[in-house]
Amino acid sequence: MRRVILFIAEGFGTGRIPFAPGTWGSLLGLGWLAILLWPCSPWFFWGGMALSVGLAIWICGQAESILRKKDPSSVVFDEIVAIPACFIGWTLEAWLRDGILPSLGTLLAAGNGLGVLAIFVGFRIFDIFKPWPVRASQALSGGFGVVVDDLLAAGYVNAGWLVIWIAKRVAGF
Repeated sequence: MRRVILFIAEGFGTGRIPFAPGTWGSLLGLGWLAILLWPCSPWFFWGGMALSVGLAIWICGQAESILRKKDPSSVVFDEIVAIPACFIGWTLEAWLRDGILPSLGTLLAAGNGLGVLAIFVGFRIFDIFKPWPVRASQALSGGFGVVVDDLLAAGYVNAGWLVIWIAKRVAGF
């Protein structure tokens, strides 16, 4: 069971890549986002996100115990589950505009590539540099501390998205 927990916690092996394991885990997070968007159901999206965050708290806490290390760099399941949270602003904007949750096709549409890249890079920047309170949240115990810092980094990404959304509205776009 310990091997299964570590395999999941380490992003199905991506956390063992010797350079930028968090970035590789975040790329897997884009796949998780695609799965959550696939049925175009807000219930599936929000429910899947909530369940995966709960699972990540448990899995990452177990991995810390197994590896006997606080927030080990090889544990990237927290990045995987945080990536969809980075797209909350984007999904809400589409929902307000179109009245439906965006589809996987919308995410992959040619005109959205720059936005997806900006969200992804923004998350990596906030996850790496950990502005307040992201760094402070790592002091929380167990898997909660491992996962919350990534969710807070996602919160910064959404705050940036909100600023851009408001600026677009003010400018008339």
